[in-house]
Amino acid sequence: MTELTNLEIPRRTLLKNGGLLSIAGLVALTGIGTLALGGQALAANPGGDVDILNVALGLEHEGIAAYQLGAESKLLKPEVLKVAVRFQDDHKAHRDLLAGAIQKLGGKPVAAKTNADYAKALNAAALKNQKDVLALAARLELGAVNAYLGVIPSFGDRGLAKVAGRLAADETMHWTTLNAVLGQPLAKAMFFGA
Repeated sequence: MTELTNLEIPRRTLLKNGGLLSIAGLVALTGIGTLALGGQALAANPGGDVDILNVALGLEHEGIAAYQLGAESKLLKPEVLKVAVRFQDDHKAHRDLLAGAIQKLGGKPVAAKTNADYAKALNAAALKNQKDVLALAARLELGAVNAYLGVIPSFGDRGLAKVAGRLAADETMHWTTLNAVLGQPLAKAMFFGA
């Protein structure tokens, strides 16, 4: 079985052919048990839970860095920058929740990479205007929505599914807001991850 703790999977890598390999897909591919949030382990393999949580934590680190790169780009108008910082704060709260759950399970939270590493992975040099920054953020948010929704069916404890649902709701709000600012129409079908 692959050690997911050392596996680096940026959100953009999860996007392929318009689809998304969710964390639930990683669960199925690796044979690791259910994701646990809030420090409650459900799976027979708590180490597997830590591995999955660390993948999710890595995605949150990337989201935080993406918003930092956008803020530092000087491409965002002041009112848009204010919203971006708010969304970054949400991702920091998600990061803290996931890191706390990992620690409660006896694991070590995966560390964030440097902003330079994220800038390279996200191709920040290609960001030329506010629209580019917001389009990148929207793609990452949609990836997060799909990832969190993908794990909900894996929970035996409905309380843990509720936590994942709340995180997905935050990400959905971010994605919807970004799409509105970009002038994108509402999606015709709201079946994320389907």
